[in-house]
Amino acid sequence: MPSPSVKTNVLRLLEGAAIPFVWHEFDVSDGKLDARTCAERIGAEPDQVFKTLVTTGAVPRTYFVFVIPATGELDLKKAAKACGQKYVEMLPQKELLPLTGYIHGGCSPIGQKKLFPTFIDETAQLFDAIYVSGGHIGLNVEINPEALRLFVNASYAELTKEQ
Repeated sequence: MPSPSVKTNVLRLLEGAAIPFVWHEFDVSDGKLDARTCAERIGAEPDQVFKTLVTTGAVPRTYFVFVIPATGELDLKKAAKACGQKYVEMLPQKELLPLTGYIHGGCSPIGQKKLFPTFIDETAQLFDAIYVSGGHIGLNVEINPEALRLFVNASYAELTKEQ
């Protein structure tokens, strides 16, 4: 298998920790970044493609990372409960890069500037593998959810709104 066009921290960290994964690079030149298009282009089921969201908590300068199915929507009340906060709110997009080192659309739970408390939607446990951002738009990694959970010291929780 050829190397990806971009070698990201995500790939370096997973390789360095000897965690099995498969990288999937796909074309995003048409601007289509939605979960269904991504899933189609990497040959995955849409429910297996997860997105990484960063929030702020009720206490100033507290941050939390949530990994949820890309087809779903983060339930802020469930998210707050999971991390023991009175409330959480989405991090403003302009703050994402300085805080995590990632841009919107390429944010991964792996390799952020700091390891923030991380929560993975409990539905990830239904799959042998899920797909998360590889740290660059158009690059995903296929990884066992339990391996991901252990690597980023995450907890499973119910995080999405009822569909």
